[in-house]
Amino acid sequence: MIDLRSDTVTQPTEAMRAAMNAADLGDDVYGEDPTVNELERMAAALLGKDAGVFAPSGTQSNLLALLTHCGRGDEYIVGANAHTYRYEGGGAAVLGGIQPQPVTMPSSGELDLDELRSVIKPDDFHFARSALVCLENTHAGRPLAPGYCDQVRALCDEHALGLHLDGARLFNAAIAHGLSAREVAKPFDTVSLCLSKGLGAPIGSVLVGPERFIAEARRWRKVLGGGMRQVGMLGAAGLFALNNNVDRLAIDHANAKRVGDALGAKFGAEKVICATNMLHLGLPTDVYAKLAKHMLHAGIKVARPRWVFHLDIAEQDVEAICEAVAGA
Repeated sequence: MIDLRSDTVTQPTEAMRAAMNAADLGDDVYGEDPTVNELERMAAALLGKDAGVFAPSGTQSNLLALLTHCGRGDEYIVGANAHTYRYEGGGAAVLGGIQPQPVTMPSSGELDLDELRSVIKPDDFHFARSALVCLENTHAGRPLAPGYCDQVRALCDEHALGLHLDGARLFNAAIAHGLSAREVAKPFDTVSLCLSKGLGAPIGSVLVGPERFIAEARRWRKVLGGGMRQVGMLGAAGLFALNNNVDRLAIDHANAKRVGDALGAKFGAEKVICATNMLHLGLPTDVYAKLAKHMLHAGIKVARPRWVFHLDIAEQDVEAICEAVAGA
């Protein structure tokens, strides 16, 4: 079965599994696991930050950032469709007493600067304290413009706000723009980087930022139950992913475009948006339901009208997908 529901469905390769099996281990709660220590150092270096902390999920690494940036009664400003606001269980509010201040989020993911400025609260005890802006890159596969991130950085500096990036697919954004991960991460105080999507690790995320910030985030990780013991087996998967699976993301982008062209030829180019490793289909609900059923009969699993390409999609799979689309 070819699975296009998400890039979270990827399976560790045999080479990754071998690296996991051979990992040097220690107790990470005591800071003694050499493999996860190396993963944290490598992720921080790649993104140009001082330090990193490994977390079991992107949801937790984002929550660590929010809890460390903000205190009880603070607020963070975020897009209304952002993952941290809409799809992470309201953890910042539930566990941290942090109030989200949502703003309009266009499909580009680029929050309007004037609207951002308008929701920053004055220093008045009637209001929650504005403490942080949170962006997402990529958003629904779309990479943020590098110049835009610099503008948000300047706005945050003007108002003494922190700036966090949910960089679950940061490397996809870097490849799309022909930039290094360090360049994409530069405007941000902190960045969460997911290892278990297009990079193919079975689990894990790394939060990177200033050394003192990461030390405090590590404390929050313990509070949240994220401290793990001989975690180097998972750290080894992350190291393998960073060493071997970053540049190949360009293949996923190319595969998405190829299938997008096939869908455009079938349904009209205006109905298809290709964004890095994702396709978005603007078809009527009944038309898409018939297409999804047809694809399933062809051995291709899709869900919502967002198809995601990843390292488990081989060349022959792309050919099969295009053939199925043509026959729909």
